[in-house]
Amino acid sequence: MKKEIVSLKNIVESIVPITRFNRGEANKVFEEVSEYGTKVVFKNNVPACVLVDPKRYEEMVEALEDYALYFEAEKRMKSAEKEGFISSENVYKKLNINEAELDDIDVELE
Repeated sequence: MKKEIVSLKNIVESIVPITRFNRGEANKVFEEVSEYGTKVVFKNNVPACVLVDPKRYEEMVEALEDYALYFEAEKRMKSAEKEGFISSENVYKKLNINEAELDDIDVELE
């Protein structure tokens, strides 16, 4: 997959009229998606969908998930600052346990 520089030429080349699919050129369009990363399918001169290379799609989804986690962490940190952060030592005291007791516990996260 080539890196794209945004230019008028790249934009024009990324446009695919729906008629190419109607003429049986889907395989050729998919090859172009593999080579260039994306294609925008137009129907009646209006964008109908965007075809994206699967690897690029996964990267985009992972980036969105990372941003969502980042913003959630930011929100929680601001909330913790407002409510008063509780240190792990204070939690241990409050629950009457010590860190050594937690060393032998296996935790599974999904």
